[in-house]
Amino acid sequence: MVKNIIYVLIILLLGLPSMAYEADELKTITIYERINPTIVSIDAQVSDGFSTGTGCIVRSDGLILTGSHVIDDSKEIEVKTHDGKSYKATVVAKMGKNNDLALLKINTKTPLKTVSFGNSANVKVGQKVLSIGNPFGFSGTLTQGIVSRIDYTRHRIQTDAAINPGCSGGPLLNSDGEVIGISQSIYNPDNNISNIGIGFAIPVDEAKKFIASNLYKK
Repeated sequence: MVKNIIYVLIILLLGLPSMAYEADELKTITIYERINPTIVSIDAQVSDGFSTGTGCIVRSDGLILTGSHVIDDSKEIEVKTHDGKSYKATVVAKMGKNNDLALLKINTKTPLKTVSFGNSANVKVGQKVLSIGNPFGFSGTLTQGIVSRIDYTRHRIQTDAAINPGCSGGPLLNSDGEVIGISQSIYNPDNNISNIGIGFAIPVDEAKKFIASNLYKK
């Protein structure tokens, strides 16, 4: 209740017509406007064409977290920020296919906004989640759903929030706008062409360990 009142006050201060939105909508709008500048789209040139994905800015000097399968065997990687600026990226570190995480680095003249991490250990089935990604090249796309299942054996968070090709490496967010997972894959009967509501994300606690072990690499 208190959080909803705070979000309404924020919208009023920004001068938006608050009566046009429900409290929950205002909260989602505020989270998106805060988090979208921390998300990038990724185009990697590979041997058989291009691989597209999404990334989260985790350090203001241009360190970016994404999925390793997005940039595997890439010859050149281009990162585009929310304001349309493009940068060439280099690979800092990456994990194997099972963990599917990678760190990229771009060089910018000004500090970038960064994501905030939550704790995936606190994730519960049924909680609301948001996803921001670059599906089919439509950068900055927001979807929402719930945590559908937690796969403790494979260390994956299952969600019905729409995750499509191009979303890999993007954030799965909780209701406070904190990253609780990194979008990784979808399951469907048409060879991963489209989304049917079964998507998977790598728990953010795994990503935090990966980042910490590579934090001082350039």
